[in-house]
Amino acid sequence: MKSPEEIRSHYLSVIVPIHNEEENIPLLHERLHTVLTQQSFSYEIIYIDDGSTDNSFAQLCRLLDKDTHVRVVQFRRNFGQTAAMAAGVAQSQGEILIFMDGDLQNDPVDIPRLLAKIDEGYDVVSGWRKDRQDAQWSRKFPSRIANQLISKVTGVHLHDYGCTLKAYRYEVFRHIRLYGEMHRFIPAYAALAGAAITELPVQHHARQFGKSKYGISRVIRVLYDLTTLKFLGSYTTKPLYAFGSVGIAAIGLSIATAAIDIGRHIIPERRERQRTSLLPETSLFAGVGLLSIMLGLIAEMLSRTYYEAQDKHIYTLKQVLPEQDRPGLSPTQTTGPTASTAQPRETTYTH
Repeated sequence: MKSPEEIRSHYLSVIVPIHNEEENIPLLHERLHTVLTQQSFSYEIIYIDDGSTDNSFAQLCRLLDKDTHVRVVQFRRNFGQTAAMAAGVAQSQGEILIFMDGDLQNDPVDIPRLLAKIDEGYDVVSGWRKDRQDAQWSRKFPSRIANQLISKVTGVHLHDYGCTLKAYRYEVFRHIRLYGEMHRFIPAYAALAGAAITELPVQHHARQFGKSKYGISRVIRVLYDLTTLKFLGSYTTKPLYAFGSVGIAAIGLSIATAAIDIGRHIIPERRERQRTSLLPETSLFAGVGLLSIMLGLIAEMLSRTYYEAQDKHIYTLKQVLPEQDRPGLSPTQTTGPTASTAQPRETTYTH
C-alpha cells in the first residue's frame, strides 16, 4: 500500500522551465495541448517562470484561463534550470515526469515515444538530439566533448546528456536532490540508485525566437558538478578511500625525498656536490599526507552522521520475497494506465 503522500493524482506531469520565452510560450503550449489531448491518460503541464524579465509570466497567466491542465510556478528571481526542475518535481502530481525546454527546440510529438519506452519497463528515457540544429563549434562540438567526458567519468554512456527532453518515473527522484547544474546528471544519479536507463533519438529544431541562455560560465559549473558526482558516486560511504589515497601518496613522496636527502649526505661524492637539503619538500609532503588522512577521517564521521541521523540507507532494494507488506515499510510501485504491461522494476522501501 502506498502512503497518502505517495499517491499521485495524474499519470503524466510535463515540466517546462521558462526564462524570457514570451514569443515561444503560445506556440509551445499549442503543440503540447494538441499532442496531450490525443492521449487517454490524465496529465498536467507545469511551467516554471525562472525569473523572467520579459512578458513570459503574463503569457503563462493567459494559459491558466484557457487550459485547466496548466499550473504556473513563479520564482522571485532567476535561480537556474536545475532549481526550476526541482520546483517542478516538488509541485508535480504525475507518476511519470517529462522535462522539456521552453524554446521550441524540443518537439512535443516525441512525448508518446518517450512514454512507450517507459512502458517497456525503463525508469529513465533520455532524449538524444541526433540531428541537432545548433551552431557546430560554439554548441555542438563542446557538447560532444562534454558528453564523452561525463560518460567516461560516470560509467553511464549517453550520447546527449544536455538534452532536456527526458522522461522519468517519479520514484527516481526519491533518491535525488538537485543542486548546482545537476539536472544534466540526473540519469547518472539515477543509475547509482539502480534505475534502468535508455536513450531515444528525438527531433530538434533551430531556435526561432529569443536567445540561448547557455554560456562558457555554465561549462565551468558543469565541471564542478561532475567532480561532485564522481565523488558522491564512488566515495559517499567511504570518503577515507579518496582522501586516504592522496594522503598515502603524499607520505610516500615524503619518505622518498627523505631517503634521497639522507643518501646525499651519506655518500661522499654526493655530499661534496650537493649542498641543498630536501627537508622542506619532505616536510611539505608529510604535512599534506597527514592532513589528507585527517580530512578523510572527518569526512567518514560526517558521512556516517548523515546516514544515521536521517535514517538513510546505503543501499536500494530490488525486491523482497515473498511479496508482503512489512511493518514500518511502504513499497513504492509504478502505477499508470500501462503499468500492468511493464517489466518487473526495482522496488524501494523507506521508513
